[in-house]
Amino acid sequence: MGPLEGLKVVEMAGIGPGPFCAMLLADMGADVVRVDRRIPTADVDKKYQILNRGRRSISLDLKDPDDLETVLRLIEKADALIEGFRPGVMERLGLGPEVCFTRNPAIVYGRMTGWGQAGPLSHAAGHDINYIALTGALHAIGNVDQGPVPPLNLVGDFGGGAMYLAFGLMCGLHEVQSSGQGQVVDVAMTDGAAHLMAMMYSLKHNQMWSEFRGSNLLDGGAHFYGTFECADGEWVAIGSIEPQFYALLLEKAGVDDDRFKQQMDAANWPTLKNALAQIFRSKTRDQWCTLMEGSDVCFAPVLSMTEAPGHPHNTARQTFVEYDGVVQPAPAPRFSRTEPELSRSPPAPGEHTAEILKDWEIDLS
Repeated sequence: MGPLEGLKVVEMAGIGPGPFCAMLLADMGADVVRVDRRIPTADVDKKYQILNRGRRSISLDLKDPDDLETVLRLIEKADALIEGFRPGVMERLGLGPEVCFTRNPAIVYGRMTGWGQAGPLSHAAGHDINYIALTGALHAIGNVDQGPVPPLNLVGDFGGGAMYLAFGLMCGLHEVQSSGQGQVVDVAMTDGAAHLMAMMYSLKHNQMWSEFRGSNLLDGGAHFYGTFECADGEWVAIGSIEPQFYALLLEKAGVDDDRFKQQMDAANWPTLKNALAQIFRSKTRDQWCTLMEGSDVCFAPVLSMTEAPGHPHNTARQTFVEYDGVVQPAPAPRFSRTEPELSRSPPAPGEHTAEILKDWEIDLS
């Protein structure tokens, strides 16, 4: 079940990007054991904790020598470890890389923090918005007449953090096959977010990107790449960059205005954007969908999280699934043979302690 079946991962319980990375691995079939603290269960239905899906939980007190030994026994059996504490916390717990490599020289030790394991800010608190602010990413996002707009926590936490940790772990697991030696994967959300900005830095060096927000090709500055409000207050998104797609946009929108012929004249973009906005306000979102959806205009309705799971394209591909009565994003990407599928609801802390110890052949007697 899934391309990572047989892979054993220890996840030190955390919030946000750490669980997201663990979910990615579990979605692909890895046996991920979540090490939860021995604390009362939160007053939240566990099935709604989507980021915790797909794995089993063992509940331990890491300040208890016996429980600490249990974690080390798990680490002996694991292929990889995920931790997202501030630098030095795992070392103080007695679970730093040197201790773990002594127990398991081949383990890939994945560490994820906002600022990284070293650097002037490494011990400071922070959140996604701070990490992407330091990389140029936040500065580039927003409209021309307003300040930077946080893109949820997708760029730092999940894009620059969790996805890079998952990629780093896969790189380490590949390399260990030839060397037999594990290593530390140091994931900083600042590093990952900066890496995600590679194309924008390339455009800037080629004088194709202005640092004035909302004035560029891909940041909403262009009249043919952005969102527009419709007659019913709903929104649509267009991305008609290529000349043939742009021509089709003008055709389907009924635009017959010579001003629109100079597509790439950025000086005229604000005027043309206002003119196009008036046109889109003349019809409802559904009417525009009838005219443009599925064509080469590069068009899509802007759907809410309530609407998205019911869109015909998403239902056809099963982009969203219902599991244990909860609608949620399906595992991604797809595979032709080892297709992943959801197999476990999010666990309650400690729900599988005895089962895990038995399956991983750990005898505490």
